[in-house]
Parts: sequence; structure tokens; C-alpha cells
Amino acid sequence: MFASAQIRNEVPVDEQLGMMPFKVTELSAFKNIRMLAPGAALLMADGDDKSLETKPFMLLGVIGSAPATPDDRGRFAQQIATTIPGVRDGRITMSEPIRIDGQPGFETRIDAISGKDNTPVTIVQWLRFGAQTSVRVIGSSPRTDWEKAFPRFRAVRDGIQPRG
Repeated sequence: MFASAQIRNEVPVDEQLGMMPFKVTELSAFKNIRMLAPGAALLMADGDDKSLETKPFMLLGVIGSAPATPDDRGRFAQQIATTIPGVRDGRITMSEPIRIDGQPGFETRIDAISGKDNTPVTIVQWLRFGAQTSVRVIGSSPRTDWEKAFPRFRAVRDGIQPRG
């Protein structure tokens, strides 16, 4: 049984993307793509683990809950935004309902400080609401790179499709 086993240093990107509960059809030229939690969270970045905060990166995943009513979406989005890891001194600069691929969603933007080098960043969080779960897309970029990074973030968000 173990005579044919192989240990891989890297899992191919297509295989990692295939484990997600949704399809990711647009990678927007991100260089480093890896699974954070199999089938639950994906990191897409321009930098490596040592320089993550100093370059644009995205986190894609599913939240196992959704707001009970449409009126709760704003509060839900803002509460979830406070749980973004590695962020401090965050200030929400915009939070509004949107439609994402015809489904109800919410966009929240935050100015914050990130990482050990105290990098000023702008973060966008999109939530696409389903009946029982929500797709969460987070894009973070140093403020100096925001105008170039935001269209890439939006392209990835728009390239997320349901499986099936």
C-alpha cells in the first residue's frame, strides 16, 4: 500500500480550488495561493508568509451562518468585519448593501493597521448571503497600493460561482 505513496511539497492550485464549496474562476494574477483550512478558507497573495501585510492579499471562505432577516445584514456585516485577523486600530469607512451576482450582499471597507511593521492598510469585506451560510471575501492592501489592488479584488469576487 505505501510502496506507491508520494509526498508532495505543493498541492496544485486547481486541486486546492476544487476543494472549496464554490468555484473560483478568476485569480487576478495572485502569485501565492494556498488553502488555510481544507474546503473552508483560501489565501491568495502577492507576497509570501513573511511579507503578507506589505502586499495585496485576499481571504475567501464560507461563514456557517447568515443574518436572520434582511434588516440584520448591516449589523451582521459590521460585526463580522471586526473579526478580521491581524488588524488593529480599524475604522469602518463605508458599509452598504449591494447585489453580488444577483444575490444580496454587503460591502464594508476599513482603514486599519496590520502586521508587525504597522502597515497602514485598506480592507474590503464582501459578504454574499445565502439561506444558511454566507460567502466571505476579504481583500487587504497597503493604502499606497489600494487603487491598483481594488479592481483585482473585485474581479476575484465576481469570479466566485456556486458549485453544481
